[in-house]
Amino acid sequence: MQLVPSMWMRPRATFIGTAPVLACRPSYLSPLAWLGLQAAALWPHGAWMARRVQDGSDEPLGLAALALLLMLLVARSHTLRIAPHTGWLAASALLTLAANAALLAAPPLLCALIGALALAAALMAWLPARGPRAPLAGLVVLALPLISSLQYYGGYPLRVLTAQLSAWALQFAGIAAERAGTSMLVRGQLVIVDAPCSGVQMVWMAYFCACAVAALTALRDGDFLKRLPAIGALVLVGNVLRNSLLVALESRPQGLDADIHQAIGLVVLAMVCAAVAVTMKGARHDDLA
Repeated sequence: MQLVPSMWMRPRATFIGTAPVLACRPSYLSPLAWLGLQAAALWPHGAWMARRVQDGSDEPLGLAALALLLMLLVARSHTLRIAPHTGWLAASALLTLAANAALLAAPPLLCALIGALALAAALMAWLPARGPRAPLAGLVVLALPLISSLQYYGGYPLRVLTAQLSAWALQFAGIAAERAGTSMLVRGQLVIVDAPCSGVQMVWMAYFCACAVAALTALRDGDFLKRLPAIGALVLVGNVLRNSLLVALESRPQGLDADIHQAIGLVVLAMVCAAVAVTMKGARHDDLA
């Protein structure tokens, strides 16, 4: 008797040892199409994210994370599983239901975060176990419009911490400085540590850089996760360095030109991102070719 493949299935030959094994994947939907359906099931959250970015409520930085995620998925579509991991797929379905049900009572950002976790679980279901999965899940979370909320809830304590550490750094350098709330008294002048100096945007950029480098170089999930605490330390050091330089220069009688202020900030940000890239490189990698 001759076996005829079903119209719903496309045979794919793999080898275990020297024996061929026939595996099947539904021919009518690719893994990318399944992921697209998963994203479509979360459309209320996507619509809210689009509105939040368009009306200026948040920075559009998440678009960069989303674009990189889509690029990586398309480029590595040939490495996706033949059949999804059922555990992760079930988790994705439950999280999708939870995200949509939460719209009835929870804040939109919390609902969108649950939706992002649902999409990340769907990615885990299709991505190969030996490839980089955690960095791609991180890009899903970074695609959310988080900056303004992080600034609102975390900006004040970060400004206090930055001001205090900067005061100690300037004192070590022989400059009279002390913290006063979220401001600093330097050389007898009051300098405000404002919201941009909290480091929230630097945090986002650093973790985006970490996820991007780890995903592009196929860094293993274990190595990626072990390096994440170092990213936070690099951001803290970089933000304190930036703030200390700017405060020291702003407190001079002649002050500091706005263009130089911006240039110093960009240079320090570039240094932090370069340090993040070096931190994320040099570990064991998987060949995804």
